[in-house]
Amino acid sequence: MIKTDIIIIGAGPVGLFTIFEAGLMKLHCHVIDAIPQIGGQLKEIYPKKPIYDIPGFPSVLAGDLIDNLEKQAEPFQPGFTLGERAEDIEKQEDGSFIVTTNEGTQHQAPSVIIAGGLGSFEPRKPLVENLPAFEKKGIEYMVREPELFLNKRLFISGGGDSALDWAIYFAENSELPVGLVHRSDMFRAHKDSVDRVYQLQEKWKIELYTHAEIKKVSGGSQLESIELHQKEREPKTIDVDYWLPLFGLSPKLGPIGNWGLEIEKNAIKVDHTLDYQTNTPGVFAVGDVNTYPGKLKLILCGFHEATLAVQSCYKIINPDKKFTMKYTTVQGVQGFEKVV
Repeated sequence: MIKTDIIIIGAGPVGLFTIFEAGLMKLHCHVIDAIPQIGGQLKEIYPKKPIYDIPGFPSVLAGDLIDNLEKQAEPFQPGFTLGERAEDIEKQEDGSFIVTTNEGTQHQAPSVIIAGGLGSFEPRKPLVENLPAFEKKGIEYMVREPELFLNKRLFISGGGDSALDWAIYFAENSELPVGLVHRSDMFRAHKDSVDRVYQLQEKWKIELYTHAEIKKVSGGSQLESIELHQKEREPKTIDVDYWLPLFGLSPKLGPIGNWGLEIEKNAIKVDHTLDYQTNTPGVFAVGDVNTYPGKLKLILCGFHEATLAVQSCYKIINPDKKFTMKYTTVQGVQGFEKVV
């Protein structure tokens, strides 16, 4: 049995920042995550993607943000159970909780903070015949190693931020033009990104196909060509090295949905007026996994939510103590002494 002050479910950016905030209050944390490395979506899905809305960083790569959050949490010596999914949570007579993973590992703490992002993810796949035959053989649903696609004949499908961000990235960093295919001429991305796409199209760095879809894929042991269907034009076959259908990911709560928590639209309802506690006292939900009136799914908001949740955890763990929050600029960051 692993015993700690706070069990954190989810090792993404909000989960890692929760360790830091808890550490400032001298609370120990143990983190559980189904992914075998820390970082959540940022590390697993798009580590090289730039993020622009982290205070103090005009731009920071997702993977670098995770590395910095890990260093920030390190003085507080968190424990980790990685590569195991939190399967069950059970409240004990003494008010504590036991969280058991799918591998049978048990963790006990007086409070639990769920920072599971949007849960587990499955890519939204286009309805194209023979698609599975070329998955990982020229068809990819996420970009883990951008270098793999540089200077290759690359097509990207999608009209959201991810599709446009990667199209812009490869267009600006590759010698070959990038094909961008979208089913309409209305994009679901930031206006600046849309403007940049049209600028790169004028420079012949992006080949833009609107009101278009890829209907067929062909090749031998690897993807060799796609068949592009565009409104009011004849279908045409194009030789490619890679096709990235970036239609987003479909989130699933997984076992969290069976824990007796109040769920609304695939997210956990919380008390947003105080501390982001769920309908189970002692269990909190922060970051993209929660919902409340006015909720914004931003990393920044998750950091704020985690800070307030930890305050309430302290009161649960130390009901007879009063903690006065001081500025870190005054008290510094005092980590835990290592036990030899």
